[in-house]
Amino acid sequence: MIDGLIKSKIDPIWESLSTPLVRAGWTPNQVTLAGLLLIVITSLAYVWHGSPLIYGLTLSVAFAFDALDGAVARRRNMRSLSGGYFDAVVDRYQELAVLATLAYMHDAWLLALLAFSGSVLTSYAKARTALEMPVSNEDWPDFFERLERVIFICTVLIVAGFFDQWRDGVILTGMGIFALLSHGTALQRARRAWEMLKEEDQARK
Repeated sequence: MIDGLIKSKIDPIWESLSTPLVRAGWTPNQVTLAGLLLIVITSLAYVWHGSPLIYGLTLSVAFAFDALDGAVARRRNMRSLSGGYFDAVVDRYQELAVLATLAYMHDAWLLALLAFSGSVLTSYAKARTALEMPVSNEDWPDFFERLERVIFICTVLIVAGFFDQWRDGVILTGMGIFALLSHGTALQRARRAWEMLKEEDQARK
């Protein structure tokens, strides 16, 4: 939802930040892979240092770097269907890495499963619709999309870092809210998809 509302304003910022990568000759897929690697490294580092504040801040940087792949693709005229697909798959692995790390560090495997499944189902609801009929990426203004999920989990970690005595409670509560909102968004998308497909069925009769 946030991305759709401010996309025209933030795209120029990403494109400006991507200048060093463009000059160095990076491809969009290389940026995507580097973003995944950064997130895995910051997650492994959290297992070592145990500070939610550091994890939240370094994750913010890693996710910001990952967001530069689209800007690089636009500036180098390298946008492609395969690149978009690759980016979407890597995005799921990024979320899996973060949620698995939180599950391991805070013994929250059930919450992590619920959170990750909601995230995947949110993505699947649109992807499955696209197999049945043409859909536009601009027609899915849902509440808890990937950008919102990234901002939310980084914020939860940073807040937990400032309230160290309650950090487990803050993180577990955050993961629970993440799970609820992600499944709510998946159902929101499923309802929209159902209505779109019913209209398509009527149009084909």
